[in-house]
Amino acid sequence: MISALLVLNTGSSSLKFQVFSRIGLDVLMAGKLTGIGGEARLRFRFGSQSAPRGGPLDCKDHETAMAMVIDLVDRHDGDWQLNAVVHRVVHGGNSFSRPVIITSEVLEMLQALVPLAPLHQPHNLAGIAAARSLAPDAVNIACFDTAFHANHSPLFHSFALPGHLRDKGVRRYGFHGLSYEWIATLLARTRPDLASGRVVAAHLGNGASLCAISGGSSIDTTMGMTALDGLPMGSRSGAIDPGAITYMMRRFGYDPDIMDTILYEESGLKALSGISNDVESLLASNDPQAGFALDYFALKVAQFAATMTGSMGGIDAFVFTGGIGEHAAPVRERIRARLGFLGDIETLVIPANEERMMAIHADHILGGQPCAA
Repeated sequence: MISALLVLNTGSSSLKFQVFSRIGLDVLMAGKLTGIGGEARLRFRFGSQSAPRGGPLDCKDHETAMAMVIDLVDRHDGDWQLNAVVHRVVHGGNSFSRPVIITSEVLEMLQALVPLAPLHQPHNLAGIAAARSLAPDAVNIACFDTAFHANHSPLFHSFALPGHLRDKGVRRYGFHGLSYEWIATLLARTRPDLASGRVVAAHLGNGASLCAISGGSSIDTTMGMTALDGLPMGSRSGAIDPGAITYMMRRFGYDPDIMDTILYEESGLKALSGISNDVESLLASNDPQAGFALDYFALKVAQFAATMTGSMGGIDAFVFTGGIGEHAAPVRERIRARLGFLGDIETLVIPANEERMMAIHADHILGGQPCAA
């Protein structure tokens, strides 16, 4: 019997999953179900064999999606015993600085954080609810995107706001922590010279941020209380003058829900280009606005890289990760061209692997020996 972990990354209309053996954390199965809420598609690989892409599936909600994944795992069961279901949870607030076993009390605390991550947290919680219902014998474990940043100095996590608001949790938290923690873990094994130094890591995808990592620890990051701050993203605005927000609310009569829609879903590269939030589409376009959007994005990455460098007092390397960071070479070159002011620094591309980082955490919680990256 092979002890196994099911690692889930639940999105608004997708469910990514991997099954890991607890011996060596080998990947036994991996896949992605897309199109939740409509005609879904399921792609997966079993061991080294990729399954052909099947026809559309009727998948009305996350519980249905989870049932499909559990059924798929059962049908390809290589004498596996599923010990735990491990969930990526975007926001852990002040309460969670490390992965935890999910209890009813934990769920209530995570529900209270939904307003801080309205695009992500509800879907994370839907995945947890479905897993608890469909795999009742497995332990459910939450791994948080905020946890890697939990020990930031007040110099970096504080807003210049009245104390009574800061005391109520109005502060910077930071996100993409599992991605950055994986980079720190991998560098410790493969590049100890850089792991002990000062690295600016850039997780660039439809959501994007930078992190200042010094000696393997997060010092500062560009996202703040929510996953809206910092860099412009696919459809998110990134940093914006807060006075512009209150102006729009007063001048145009926008309520908070409308502002959320504008800032989270109608801004970023999508708004700057007037074409798409998809970088591949923008790179293929001859429209000048597509080029403008990509130049704007590269400029902001470079500007915030200077901020992260200042937080550490220097820089030894710059790391690209995430979908854009790994696969969009022309965007990387636009950014590199603007990083010359940092001097002759090494740049690396490291594939994101939040799922393996989550598996390492879960195995540790369940009593396994620490596993090499």
